[in-house]
Amino acid sequence: MGGLQGWHLIVVLAVILLLFGAAKLPALAKSVGQSARVFKGEMKAMKEEDGPAETPNHQAPPAPSSVTPLTPPPAQGPPQGPAS
Repeated sequence: MGGLQGWHLIVVLAVILLLFGAAKLPALAKSVGQSARVFKGEMKAMKEEDGPAETPNHQAPPAPSSVTPLTPPPAQGPPQGPAS
């Protein structure tokens, strides 16, 4: 139930025959074949174009990281003596 069966195909072909006529069917089939060939060619070209981008041969260098010191630098002022 719900799937295409053999008689569905026969009905579709009969409707196409009635709409286009027997004389135009060979030209229609040729046109459909050419369109399918062009479509396949374009799909193949798109796959070839996208192919190298998916598998790079080298890795990007890691981003430089900034290092923050844990202890502050020593104060740069006059030396202080012991308080009296």
